[in-house]
Amino acid sequence: MSSNDERRDVIVVGVGGMGSATAYHLADRGVDVLGLERYDIPHTNGSSHGITRIIRRAYYEHPSYIPLIERAYELWDDLADETGRPVIHRTGSIDAAPQGNEVFEGSRRSCEEHDIPHEVLTGAECNERFPGYDLPADYRAVYQEDGGFVVPEQSIVGHTEAAQARGAEIRAREGVYDWAPTPDGGVRVWTDRDTYEADRLVLAAGAWNYKLADALSGLAVPERQVLAWFQPETPSLFEPDNLPVWNIETPEGRFYGLPIYDVPGFKLGKYHHLDEAVDPDDYDTDPQPQDEVVLRDFTEKYFPKAAGPTMSLATCMFTNSPDEHFILDRLPDHPQVTVGAGFSGHGFKFATVIGEILADLAADGDTDHPIEMFRLDRFDRA
Repeated sequence: MSSNDERRDVIVVGVGGMGSATAYHLADRGVDVLGLERYDIPHTNGSSHGITRIIRRAYYEHPSYIPLIERAYELWDDLADETGRPVIHRTGSIDAAPQGNEVFEGSRRSCEEHDIPHEVLTGAECNERFPGYDLPADYRAVYQEDGGFVVPEQSIVGHTEAAQARGAEIRAREGVYDWAPTPDGGVRVWTDRDTYEADRLVLAAGAWNYKLADALSGLAVPERQVLAWFQPETPSLFEPDNLPVWNIETPEGRFYGLPIYDVPGFKLGKYHHLDEAVDPDDYDTDPQPQDEVVLRDFTEKYFPKAAGPTMSLATCMFTNSPDEHFILDRLPDHPQVTVGAGFSGHGFKFATVIGEILADLAADGDTDHPIEMFRLDRFDRA
């Protein structure tokens, strides 16, 4: 037992994007919650960093995400209002690809099915309206005005401080190395500093989740990802007022990017950068020349006015599920343990609502949010 011999209602392992939101939502409903983070709050070792992260209402991945993103937007605005931190910025969003490609078709379909206001542009029309772009003229793009970005570090701080204000105990630089069920249906958690008990456990440890839950083995696979910031020759074209966030499918792969914000440079990355599955405790965190080449070659072709000097390169991690959809569920053999995993490079925008869902599952055993497509047993049914 811990040094103060206190049993908590819920322990949350990982206080990054998802864990900080979970701790907040639990504390907001009066739950006695302890959050444990092995690194700093916030930190740059996992997936919840990078200055800016895309948020968009148009969702080509699957229309079922739309109810969740609608709720996420509400909660991002609530967090901004409560904390005074500018955690969400609306710039508009572009989903572009050759006509017939799922990035374009899926985005348009999600807008049509859910009555989301949008415009369909040709590549030429997109380039004319937003001169930072240089898309092939025959590409098609969905423009949605509510897209934009959230700021991960500030949102983690905001959720953490709001959780603490409601009585949550948050401990950084305390790594969890194991847990076990207790005879009365609770959990015991061992860290490198202490031992704790609680009625419920939430695993929100990102790329490390599979090391804490055998049920996630092969279902939540960490992948090395690299981001670049290049200085444009005309920075004004790449500021938030002039450049919507974007996802673009090209023969070179699927890329994403954001305007200049807070640090120098136009930011971009490639989904599944070099297809490198990694151990989060043992991989190359230092960007290499070949990492930069992938991102610079794309920029020179599709955003040539942004392909100036390199300002920064950074690594992070995706944690991929087999179908690249989220995993939100309780463990089948240990229903007192809830997991949020497999966010596959597109989860952070949902952090607010994922926190709400994980809090529901931990405190109530279920949620009113539509999460059937995210349950663990879908892999058994496949």
